Amino acid sequence: MKLYNSLGPNPRIVRMFMDEKGIAIDTHEVDLMGAENRKDDYKKKNPAGQIPCLELDDGSVISEVTAICEYLEEINPTPALIGTSAKERAEARMWTRRVDLNILEPLANGFRYGEGLSIFKDRIPTVPEASDGLKRVARTNLAWLDGILSGDFLCGSRFTLADILLYAFLDFGAGVGQPLPENLAKVQAWFARVGSRPSAESSLHEASAAVGMRG
Repeated sequence: MKLYNSLGPNPRIVRMFMDEKGIAIDTHEVDLMGAENRKDDYKKKNPAGQIPCLELDDGSVISEVTAICEYLEEINPTPALIGTSAKERAEARMWTRRVDLNILEPLANGFRYGEGLSIFKDRIPTVPEASDGLKRVARTNLAWLDGILSGDFLCGSRFTLADILLYAFLDFGAGVGQPLPENLAKVQAWFARVGSRPSAESSLHEASAAVGMRG
């Protein structure tokens, strides 16, 4: 297998997932800042032009971070980062869906349409006037999460893919004008807890000081 990798929170999610499982996969670096992922050679692998994607040994390609992680969980079930039962898997997928739609997407697009506009305006449709509102949506939904968070992790005592998704994006957001609000004590504690895991450090990209998100 080969992972098409780059800087940005989405590839980091897969790297962190792999690190937690102890999986090693050959990587191919894609120049996100140089828009290599928007060129024909890469789009033959992933027509969506997004990073990461996972090329399997038979030449087929899986893209989208949740699908890649689901595949890796299927072929490497231990330790379980989605679940070992139907109930556990449903719970992890529920939280993955919640954080993806309600926090990650508005946070990401708030950046793409704001601080990242110069990078993305010629790659994807952008709506600059929506940036501030999207950032507010992300903050509002983080406050909602802070009000209901009751365990060490999103799925109580279980560390899952949902935690990895949220951590990677919140860590990225803190560096591009969307810091984690200080008044969200439960989320702040959760963030510190996840950030103390070895995979949070080992999954950092060597070019993480540069800015990029998916497209």
